[in-house]
Amino acid sequence: MIYQIYPRSWADGNGDGIGDLPGITSRLPYLRDLGVDAVWLSPFYVSPMADAGYDVADYRDIDPIFGTLADADTLLATAHDLGLKVIVDLVPNHSSDAHAWFQAALAAAPGSPERERYVFRDGRGPGGYLPPNNWLCVFGGAAWTRVRADKDSDTSPDGQWYLHLFDPKQPDFNWDNPQVRAEFEDVLRFWLDRGVDGFRVDVANALVKEAGLPDWDEPLHLLGDADGVPHDHHGKKPPMWDQDGVHEVYLAWRQILNSYNPIDAADYSADNDRILCAEAWVDSPERLARYVREDEMHQAFNFEFLQAQWRAPDLRDAVTTSLTAADSVGAPTTWVLSNHDVVRHTSRLGLPVGDKRPNGIGVGDPQPDAVLGLRRARAATALMLSLPGSSYLYQGEELGLPDSTDMPDDVRQDPTWARSAHTERGRDGCRVPMPWEGDQPSYGFGPSARTWLPQPPCYAALAVDQQVAVQGSTLELYRRLLAARREQGLGAGSLTWLGGYPDEVVAFVNESASGQRVVVITNLGEESVPVPAGALGLVSSGPVTAQGLIPTDTTVWMTA
Repeated sequence: MIYQIYPRSWADGNGDGIGDLPGITSRLPYLRDLGVDAVWLSPFYVSPMADAGYDVADYRDIDPIFGTLADADTLLATAHDLGLKVIVDLVPNHSSDAHAWFQAALAAAPGSPERERYVFRDGRGPGGYLPPNNWLCVFGGAAWTRVRADKDSDTSPDGQWYLHLFDPKQPDFNWDNPQVRAEFEDVLRFWLDRGVDGFRVDVANALVKEAGLPDWDEPLHLLGDADGVPHDHHGKKPPMWDQDGVHEVYLAWRQILNSYNPIDAADYSADNDRILCAEAWVDSPERLARYVREDEMHQAFNFEFLQAQWRAPDLRDAVTTSLTAADSVGAPTTWVLSNHDVVRHTSRLGLPVGDKRPNGIGVGDPQPDAVLGLRRARAATALMLSLPGSSYLYQGEELGLPDSTDMPDDVRQDPTWARSAHTERGRDGCRVPMPWEGDQPSYGFGPSARTWLPQPPCYAALAVDQQVAVQGSTLELYRRLLAARREQGLGAGSLTWLGGYPDEVVAFVNESASGQRVVVITNLGEESVPVPAGALGLVSSGPVTAQGLIPTDTTVWMTA
């Protein structure tokens, strides 16, 4: 069980309105009590914050808004004392344009060693005024920006172009360059030597591009196919995603982590395990399984389940295909419903089933049904946590937090909002600071009333102190689910589907290695379904009727 912390929004230790490492450290006992095993921290490196820290200027230091390296060491030591592992985000596809390497590249001539660390190309057409190819940026607009030969002029007849699959302030590294590969191998060792337990690798499918950088005329999808429908791209593979050459990088990285994992030593301990987890948005579970072969990553985010519509056949298919693909390479799968890049599932599941998954919800957009969304979110979480494999939770989902769907547009900070010409609101709604104490300024996020994004009023009633020890609260549901999951050994169990239920019901048995059997039923139909005869209830996402019937949008765990 791994819990994602978005550092800007978890806990503010100094009152400046931005979360920081001392704030995180002060709240770590909460995660021990919640029942998770590890913490994943989104980037805390030195950064101009053009993309909230995913534009890294120095991979070996902490940005002052988050603290210092000493604060990081304190956080690691505190987490380990509490029995929590710490996974840190690594952003290898691109750096900040403020990175020393990129500044040196801008100062150097075309064809120089400095420019070879990034993807610089001459433009097309007369005078090179057209970008080198037609690729688009994930955040909107062209994926190329032209270097001005004269920094004091708006024209640059001799300027090359540099590639940025994301924001112009996030230039892509050239992973065909041995210097780039050596640099990141050293970065891995730097953090491993400080005691981190692993790395979540940002857009791990993007590092290597197809040779020649050919044009791409199909739609560009990064955060999955938002409509939930796979796209075959007319049999073609996007030249910027999921190239086979990327696996050479992870083969080398795995060897480094293995050197810190004495798996063959007589004194082996699970405390020494260090892991790699890929964020890889790929076209199929089979392509994803390539990232978790025995000598590559340990885990990869499985977005099939996150993207599945709230329909029983869709969920069964997502679970089956995910487990089958992972089994084909002898790896465990992972499960996730929310993260810092998508609308929280409490809000997402309150929208009509079958609608395209939105990239942010704001003023004037169709609004989720909050009651329906929370009921379905609790059922979806209970289903997810009963599945074999590892699960990732996103901060605040254990409180039932919705997205901030009425956030004023003038306070939005996600670059997607500006670069899409205000057509996609982006990810700010899921990144709003955590509420800890409902009657305090900033709802206890920090010692002042300041927050880098405004918190919606509904967060007061959802704060941690409003849910602790409250029967039926979403926080207590998560605690019960996590405790039962551990006690029953569900993470390392095996799944067998149960027949005899309507098509609108997901029903299976998870059997642990010790032989414990847990029956899981999620009812997505309009009609209630009976609890199996003789079954004893363990935990339920919502009330079961006095007649032993499971209502719609409810998940129940039972011992067989």
